[in-house]
Amino acid sequence: MSKVKICTRFAPSPTGSMHIGNLRTAFYAYALAKHSNGDFILRIEDTDKKREKEGGVEDIKRLLGIFNIKWDEFYVQSERLDLYNKAAERLVKEGRAFYCQCEAKNAKEDGFSKDLRDPCRDKNLTSGAIKLKVPDNEGVGFTDFVINKKVSWSTNIVGDATLLKTDKFPTYHLAVVVDDNDMKISHVLRGHDWMPSTPIHLLVYKYLGFDVPQIGHLTDIMDPDGGKLSKRKGSTSVQGLLDEGYLPDALFNFVILLGWAPKNNQELFNLNSFVKDFDQSGFQKSNPVFNRDKLDWFNGQYIRKLSIEELINKLNLENTSKNKSIVSLIQDRIKKLSDFNSLTSFFFEKPEVDTKLFGENYKKHLRKAIEGIQSERDLMEVVKENDFKTGDFFMDLRIAITGVKFTPPINESIAILGKEEGLARLNKFI
Repeated sequence: MSKVKICTRFAPSPTGSMHIGNLRTAFYAYALAKHSNGDFILRIEDTDKKREKEGGVEDIKRLLGIFNIKWDEFYVQSERLDLYNKAAERLVKEGRAFYCQCEAKNAKEDGFSKDLRDPCRDKNLTSGAIKLKVPDNEGVGFTDFVINKKVSWSTNIVGDATLLKTDKFPTYHLAVVVDDNDMKISHVLRGHDWMPSTPIHLLVYKYLGFDVPQIGHLTDIMDPDGGKLSKRKGSTSVQGLLDEGYLPDALFNFVILLGWAPKNNQELFNLNSFVKDFDQSGFQKSNPVFNRDKLDWFNGQYIRKLSIEELINKLNLENTSKNKSIVSLIQDRIKKLSDFNSLTSFFFEKPEVDTKLFGENYKKHLRKAIEGIQSERDLMEVVKENDFKTGDFFMDLRIAITGVKFTPPINESIAILGKEEGLARLNKFI
């Protein structure tokens, strides 16, 4: 008996900015397929035309491209409506579904309606939306390959779900089953919030005579302040994090470890090493927390790995000797690319200085600093000769030169600014 080829899919909706949880699903589905030389499919689920964002499809492709995720096949659901209509009509013909003219009235909660059995199911209507005719007193279940556990439901708590809307567009419940069968998907990875819909899908698979793929529900990514991570709490969109100055390599590395762990506790991965080492038994059962400090740590690791020229390029700077010196000075100090401007703006323009920041002996400190710089002496000698407090002396010097208390090393900063500019800034306060 030949082994079934692994085929996975990433099926986003083009309705808004890609969330970090969606990106994680794409990475896992890609690795699951490619670890076994299988196929990875990109499928755009665009059947909710009212919520579709202009340019959303191209944005999804662009973001996946940033992380070097390549797909073997590409599909758009709105181009496949005939398939869904035929499947829905077949279910009606076989008595597994029915026409309904009150789809909007049967409000749903968590995938199940309060009134589970639709009043239209016995009216023998010939037009309207098409709904699944869920049987009573039956069991339905599957083994979730992520949590490695059998999950089952009684059909008595499963509602008559809408499969095809009156506009002839399918709902997720129908389209996902038809597409996964048609595309020969072997393993489905999706968010935990889809678990309540699974019994509906299992019934549709059964009634259409399709084989059920392996299905796994991933953990929820939690907010550090409690609750599930959401777009409303800070920047958790992929583009938002990239705009903040997180490198794609660091974001990838951070995201894959939010819910999956390697056997050897390795921390640093690129796409190739992740695919090579991927093992579905590494999926974790407990919900991970979106730890911004850990993301900053990963980003710092990848920033340090860059050459000076690469970092200059990512910072959109000209490749000048001055910029090389500045970037060399801050490479080990920045957590993300967006830190660069706040740390280095004083190199490019004279700072506004609040004299209230100075200590009480600042004029004495600055006079002696000027003398030391003019005679090109080591400023630590100036500190010792005058019995200054080291921290106070260099803090006053730092504020006069940069305007702020936290900067790159001040001696090296003055060297990059140049003797003339450094003295000009100090003399301003004497």
